Amino acid sequence: MYAAVFCNLEIMVTPRLETLCTALAQVLIARKLSMVTAESCTGGLIAASCTQLSGSSAWFERGFVTYSNAAKSELLGVPASLIEAQGAVSEEVAKAMALGALAHSPAHISVAVTGIAGPTGGTDAKPVGTVWLAWAWRDLQQNLHSETMLRQFEGTRSEVRDATAELALAHLTELVEKLVGKLLETTGKKIPT
Repeated sequence: MYAAVFCNLEIMVTPRLETLCTALAQVLIARKLSMVTAESCTGGLIAASCTQLSGSSAWFERGFVTYSNAAKSELLGVPASLIEAQGAVSEEVAKAMALGALAHSPAHISVAVTGIAGPTGGTDAKPVGTVWLAWAWRDLQQNLHSETMLRQFEGTRSEVRDATAELALAHLTELVEKLVGKLLETTGKKIPT
């Protein structure tokens, strides 16, 4: 006889994450833009935080949880050779994840995170708390651009994951405000939807 146990697992979205998602939603909706996530160490926390908001389908296009190296390759097109050469927690892989998320989505801007949330998995070169973040976007001519950032977070696994999600969302909001404003100023055109 087999017994199945089902759990009601609810992602805990902190008040800070909720505030950041609300701000991001406002800037994306105002500009008629959408976003996509590609997450490894946060395991979907960024996407879950965004979709906690009612009406998020107006600006949240999709999310990829690519925890394993195989998932990064299969779902986002990150070359296995790149992961082998640089490691899954690297600037190159974070950038490839962000670009891959855009390539596999009609969204306008993406965020990707890959890191070591701990408490295990760290090395001397990449200690627990090491996180690479990347953002990618299309300009008016559909050219791809990206930006990366390395952070070393302290704390428990949950604290590292929360800090990563907070930074990812806060910087995404800043990028949307800065980049869209710059594009509109220099071209006088509207962002295509």
